Amino acid sequence: MNIKIDLGSDTVTRPTPAMLDAMMTAKVGDDMFGEDPTVAELEAKAGAMFGKEDALFCPSGTMTNQIAINVHVRPGDELICDDSAHIYNFEGGGIARNSGASVKLINGKNGRYTAEQAEAAINPNDIHHARTAMIEVENTVNKGGGGYWDFNELVRVREVAKKHKLVYHLDGARLFNALVATGETPLQHGELFDTVSICLSKGLGAPVGSLLLCTTAFRKEALRVRKAFGGAMRQAGFLAAAGIFALDNNIDRLAEDHHRASIIGETLAATSWVDEVYPSGTNIVIFKLSDSVKAQDFMSYLEQHGVRAFVFGPQTIRFVTHLDFTDDMLTEVVRLIKTYPANC
Repeated sequence: MNIKIDLGSDTVTRPTPAMLDAMMTAKVGDDMFGEDPTVAELEAKAGAMFGKEDALFCPSGTMTNQIAINVHVRPGDELICDDSAHIYNFEGGGIARNSGASVKLINGKNGRYTAEQAEAAINPNDIHHARTAMIEVENTVNKGGGGYWDFNELVRVREVAKKHKLVYHLDGARLFNALVATGETPLQHGELFDTVSICLSKGLGAPVGSLLLCTTAFRKEALRVRKAFGGAMRQAGFLAAAGIFALDNNIDRLAEDHHRASIIGETLAATSWVDEVYPSGTNIVIFKLSDSVKAQDFMSYLEQHGVRAFVFGPQTIRFVTHLDFTDDMLTEVVRLIKTYPANC
């Protein structure tokens, strides 16, 4: 397969020459011993952005989410999340495997639920039920087509969590996409959530890494769990330098990804063979094909023309725009959509 245009995910980006230069000149030490100055700089920088005391650098967003769950809940506890949530669908059963916790799923709309739904999902405080311990939010929502939460609803869910003395965790793997789309700030979200996970290796273009934003006391426990999960690193400053560069240079440019994704979405919506394009506003385009088009046939058509996409469910395809997807590539993808035989 000769892939020239990769829209399978925003994780496929490669460091730019400027990012590589920052990586190659990084000052490093042994991070497991707490001696890597560039990791410390990245953690302090990210923590300050969100108004958090501290942060912990990890290899992946799955690890930051799973560490947060492990520290926040006890075996037998239950957490609440949407039924589309990444922590439930795409983290290898880690909630059960790593923490022995139960999950209460909410059937929200494109991955977003209401404060009323969250409160209704809290278990009674008696011995017949798992103890509800956490409410989790994902922003933007991967399976929800890259849609972002209304901030006022996030505040209302926070009030529910506070009322019932529950932990409030944010899976912000693509949070910066939401912030660029809405004009909201990291500080606003840092104030709402007890812990926040952010990813550096998606839209921000770093090769590896996520951060768990938290208090200093929480970080101490999270560091112990990271060690147990096999996440201790050595000269991780080379990777942390890419993260610093990403936070300094690659946030505002996410608007370019959003613009290109909107053009793809509009083009798909104008065809006769697409039943639905999920509302987004960011860099993910999820669409459902009509019954007249087989998903595998459409995927084969794209592959024959050097384009990779991702099958996201029955008759459902996902495109994700990113740092390495250019205007010339956009022109070609639009042309392929408009000339797909089913549209003749």
